[in-house]
Amino acid sequence: MSDTAFLMAFDRVVEGCRAVLASVPDDRIDWRPHEKSWTLGKLGSHIANLPQWTLPTLAESTFNIDPEGDPPPMAEYASSARLVEALNTNAAAARGAIERASEEDFQAPWSLLVRGETRFSLPKRAVLRGFILDHMIHHRAQMGVYLRLLDVPVPPTMGPTADFPDM
Repeated sequence: MSDTAFLMAFDRVVEGCRAVLASVPDDRIDWRPHEKSWTLGKLGSHIANLPQWTLPTLAESTFNIDPEGDPPPMAEYASSARLVEALNTNAAAARGAIERASEEDFQAPWSLLVRGETRFSLPKRAVLRGFILDHMIHHRAQMGVYLRLLDVPVPPTMGPTADFPDM
């Protein structure tokens, strides 16, 4: 994939995430579909924060996600406006890092560690696609289910939805 094609894919994923986050009802930010599920706000915050992972992915060769045995802290946002603002800020920083990266940067190996143990190693381009963009797509689909359960119109992210059939 060329840098231009990757940036186009990145922009398209962010655009869909932005539409979903903008649909989050502020008065339901603490709602969750099940006791084991994240709240709407926590899931939205995760989506908004995922682009941040681009910077250490491109700058480092490893990421130890759980060095102390605890999950890493995550900034949380309490409104749809803050979710969108955080996504926009994080996506802009990520896009800039992608634009500055060389082909050698994209091909360099990167490893995910959990408590120091390697879970996988891939070229950074594959990490950006799978671990960041596909991860964002996965969680924005979850958010679509949350919205549907709350009877909030689900915005189009990949084409028409039942709520926007003429998109």
